[in-house]
Amino acid sequence: MMKLNLDCVYYKGEKPCVKNRLCDGCDDYLPMGKRILILKHAAMGDVLRTTPILYALKRSYPNSFITWMTDSASADLLKYNRMIDRLYIYGTADMMRLTCESFDLILSLDKEPRTAALAMKIDAREKRGMGLSPEGNVYFFNPEAEHYFKLGLSNELKFFENKRSYQDLVCEAVGLTYQNDPYDLEIPDASRQKAKKLFNEAGLGENDRVIGLNTGAGGVFANKNWTPDHYVALINQLTREFRLKIVLLGGEREKELNDDLQSRSKEKIYNFGSQALLDFCGLIERCSLIITGDTLGMHLAIGLKVKLLVLFGPTCAQEIDLYGLGEKIVSTISCAPCYKQVCPETVTCMDLISVESVYKSMVSILGPSFFEPSRKA
Repeated sequence: MMKLNLDCVYYKGEKPCVKNRLCDGCDDYLPMGKRILILKHAAMGDVLRTTPILYALKRSYPNSFITWMTDSASADLLKYNRMIDRLYIYGTADMMRLTCESFDLILSLDKEPRTAALAMKIDAREKRGMGLSPEGNVYFFNPEAEHYFKLGLSNELKFFENKRSYQDLVCEAVGLTYQNDPYDLEIPDASRQKAKKLFNEAGLGENDRVIGLNTGAGGVFANKNWTPDHYVALINQLTREFRLKIVLLGGEREKELNDDLQSRSKEKIYNFGSQALLDFCGLIERCSLIITGDTLGMHLAIGLKVKLLVLFGPTCAQEIDLYGLGEKIVSTISCAPCYKQVCPETVTCMDLISVESVYKSMVSILGPSFFEPSRKA
C-alpha cells in the first residue's frame, strides 16, 4: 500500500503537492504540528483587528497549522496572510469539510450564536472563547474568556471602566499573551498598481500632499460619520489655504454623499467611486493621512500603517489601538458612547467635533511644515 503523509503541510490529495513528489521517501515531509481553527466571521473591521492574534499563536505554538473560517466579505482581508495555512468561507462547501476534520484547538471569537454553535459541532481536543448552551445561548468555554464575555453584558464596564484595546482583550480571552502585535494585512501588487494608475490619470503626482476623507461609517450605528457641512468646511480650508489634494473614499453606500461633497467643493477634489476591497486599500496606502470615523476604513489604514485621524462619537475609543499612527478626537457629549442604531438627539455627538479641532489634530500628526502651500510631500 502506498504511503500517505496526511498530516504534511504540503499534502493535497486531489492533486500533486507543491513539491510534486509522492510521499514515500520524500525529504520535504513537514508535519502540521498543532492544528488550530480560528472562527471569526464578522464584521470586516473586527476580522482585521483580530489578526494580531496570529502573532500570539505563533509565539505559543511555533509549529502549528492555522485554519481560519470567516465570511466571504472578509476573505480578501485574509487571503494573502502568510500565517494562515487554510482559509475557509462560512456558508460554502467548506462547512462540510470542517465536519470531517479534527483540531487540537478551536478559538471561537464571535459572541453570536451562529459562530458559537459551529464551535460546538467541530471536533477539537480543546475549545476556547465562545460556545452555545443547550438553551441556545452564548457562553464562554474557558475562565480566561469571562471578562471579554462580560463586556458585552455591561454597558458600564464596556463604555466607562474598560481601558484596554480589543486585541489585548481577545488575546486574554483565549489564553494568549498580547505584546502590542500589529494588524497583519497584505495586499497584492496589482491593487497598488491600480491605485497608482487612478492617481496618475487624475493628475495626482507622487509628491502631492494627499488627504483621504473616508466618509463611510457602515449602517449599524447612528452618527459614526461626520456631518457633510463639516466635511465641506474642512475641504475648502485645506484646498484653498494650503493647496492640499483631497481624495474622497467610500463604497456604494457613500456614493451620494461623496458626489454631494465634490459638487460643493470650491476647488477640485478627487472621487474615485466604489472600488473592490483590496483596490480600496491601494488608494488608502497612497494618502498622507486618512480622516475617518470608527469604521472599516480606519482598520484598513491601521493595517496598512497609514497615518490617520479618527473621529469617535457613539463607539468606544479606548478599544481602538492606533499603534502610534495618529490621533483620536472623542466627542465630549454626555450621552456618548451609546452604540444606538437610532439617535434621538437634535445635536449629535459628531456635530460637536469641530473643523478647528480636526485641523489642529492634522497639524499635530503631520507637522506644521506639511501645510506650507509651496511644500511637496
